[in-house]
Amino acid sequence: MPSAVANGVDLYYEAHGHGPVILGIHGSPSSAALWEPAAVRLGTLGTCVVYDRRGYGRSSAPEPFETTDLDDQVADAAALLDRLGADTAVVVGRSTGGLIALELAHTRPERVDGLVLLEPALFTVDGDTRAWAAELRAKVLAATGDDPAQAAEAVVRVALGDETWERLEPDVRELLRAGGRAVLAEIRGRGLDLSAAPLELTGDDLAAIDVPTLLVSASESPAPLRRVVPRLAGGLPRASAAVVSGGHLIDPAHPVVLEFVRRITLG
Repeated sequence: MPSAVANGVDLYYEAHGHGPVILGIHGSPSSAALWEPAAVRLGTLGTCVVYDRRGYGRSSAPEPFETTDLDDQVADAAALLDRLGADTAVVVGRSTGGLIALELAHTRPERVDGLVLLEPALFTVDGDTRAWAAELRAKVLAATGDDPAQAAEAVVRVALGDETWERLEPDVRELLRAGGRAVLAEIRGRGLDLSAAPLELTGDDLAAIDVPTLLVSASESPAPLRRVVPRLAGGLPRASAAVVSGGHLIDPAHPVVLEFVRRITLG
């Protein structure tokens, strides 16, 4: 299994294809395993690298793993690029991964050639979305009890709906539930979407993220998740937005994504 010690954590990763780097960042909970079909298709446009974030799937976590901050997640992504010898990348992030990708571009703009943000979890864009996220945070913590897996399941049920959760293959449900400890560490940390102190970006912050950006929402996602996209599209200077069918698990290799990435990596 390929892995790289990056930012003090052993991160599992996979690379598909050749050429300019395309970095995929998964949401919470999730794993690079769920990105493999998309990574293969993105790998026709460059070297698509997907990895398990700290505490998820096949990657390690520092012990004790009680908290993790957005800064940790951004530093992991940058350190992985360093270990792979990649100065820059097109960064594709879904949900919490989109939040991490956005902050990577905000704090390290020289590392980002372009952004694809699939319903990024920046829940401080307006009061209604912020209130929804606070309610979800409370619900997840209440559901956890002594079993961190319940935290992961609660997040997915809200984002995807109970019916979608029940339709998932048993092994996929277990993979998602296995990320419960990392979900709780993110909730207890700073900067991430369900933290008590989530990331806030001002209008000036957004205006400074001057990289080509594609924002994608899904027609059947919960309204708070969909609302983030037009809010960001109005603040990012080089953003375009698209709406695709389906729910929150937007395909990272959807045709609109492939076309956007192709324009950057292949000119």
